[in-house]
Amino acid sequence: MTSTATQSGDYATRMRTKLTEAFRPSRLEIVDDSHRHAGHAGADPLGETHFNVLIVSDAFDGKSRVARQRLVYEAVADELRERVHALSLRTLTPAEDA
Repeated sequence: MTSTATQSGDYATRMRTKLTEAFRPSRLEIVDDSHRHAGHAGADPLGETHFNVLIVSDAFDGKSRVARQRLVYEAVADELRERVHALSLRTLTPAEDA
């Protein structure tokens, strides 16, 4: 699996662990984009409120974009309740990532 992140904060780490366990992705990128949302709703100067996530997994095969995103939201529900305000998701199958 390929995994990248621009920061290794607690919430990024928690999401990486949960997404890896739930989807066994061939590729996972989690980028903390919080600095670009300063002054916007849900922003916190400490960061880890806005993330861009790219996840490539066989688990998404045959599922619609909305169904894929729901699965990801369910996997990181605790983080969304606690601190994470927004996720920008790209959910792909390995064939779509080729």
